Amino acid sequence: MNLIKKNFGFGCMRLPMAGDKVDIPQTCRMVDEFLEAGFNYFDTAHGYLGGKSELALKECLTSRYPRDQYILTDKLTNFFFKKEEDIRPFFESQLKACGVDYFDFYLMHAQGTENFKFFKSCRAYEIAFELKAEGKVRHVGISFHDKADVLEQILTEYPQIEVVQIQFNYVDYDDLAVESRKCYEVCCRHNKPVIVMEPVKGGNLVNLPENAKAVFDELGSAGPASYAIRFAAGFPGIMMVLSGMSSMEQMLDNISFMKDFKPLNEKELEAVGKVQEIFRNMNLIPCTACRYCEAGCPKQIKIPDLFAVMNTKQIYHDWNADYYYNNVHTSPGRKASDCIKCGKCEKACPQHLHIRDLLADVAKEFEKE
Repeated sequence: MNLIKKNFGFGCMRLPMAGDKVDIPQTCRMVDEFLEAGFNYFDTAHGYLGGKSELALKECLTSRYPRDQYILTDKLTNFFFKKEEDIRPFFESQLKACGVDYFDFYLMHAQGTENFKFFKSCRAYEIAFELKAEGKVRHVGISFHDKADVLEQILTEYPQIEVVQIQFNYVDYDDLAVESRKCYEVCCRHNKPVIVMEPVKGGNLVNLPENAKAVFDELGSAGPASYAIRFAAGFPGIMMVLSGMSSMEQMLDNISFMKDFKPLNEKELEAVGKVQEIFRNMNLIPCTACRYCEAGCPKQIKIPDLFAVMNTKQIYHDWNADYYYNNVHTSPGRKASDCIKCGKCEKACPQHLHIRDLLADVAKEFEKE
């Protein structure tokens, strides 16, 4: 872990796209800029961008830089194995896709009550520890989406776990569904370094409601991402904060305040408290647009996009959200009302959202006629 240069990482779930393909030239420029600024941590998973993320990293990073100049994290995801014998071949396919001989970190992906049972039944943790002993993995960890008591159970049963990736941001800090603070405290009790995902909550803490944006505007010229990412990075025991950057503009903004990182001061923390209160009073859908739900939807409903326009309608109360619902994010047979309530989306959702009920609310709002 001492090879990590700074506490800010490039999350590769939201790379820049050109149509349905990764924008390779822009991604190469972003990788170059990131490394040149002194950062070296990259995070991917096989399911990111429908398998394109790992391949993009091979083209933009691992084939262009010596192996000792970057830290690469990948994950074992439940969608891609059914039994113990599937795990090693899948792992080898990940190494090949990324163009490397080993991963610096290999995480048991999206751990929670049900996933943990499945991983245990397949001896996934034991295999990961074997891969470490063989030198194909440097550090074994987990990414986690559940309540704090489940995290306590996992870390108690597998004390060999070296690092924990959790969702952590100022909106989810005391959220009853996410329990960011409580999960962080479990990690601290077990002396596990923390990797932060979703510090800007899928962009929700960048594209703020006007009254929340005004709170930060009073502080000066820094953008909303600065306060969100620095909030997360300022806690003791936070090893890394990831940002899923999808443009050079986002990267340059993040580098500007993370290159010489300074935690939030007292006045900034007070402003964050005011914004937390604004969000608590808005009752928005806490979707982070990871799109795990969409991948398994038999009706191919663009669930995160529909939730985004629902939130937009809640914030701005204008016609623009209706336009996007009817003309951009839906098509015949793929509206919120076309949900067949199979429940696959809810099983896949890291936020544990009641998606079927929420889609009914969306249909009620946008399909009134």
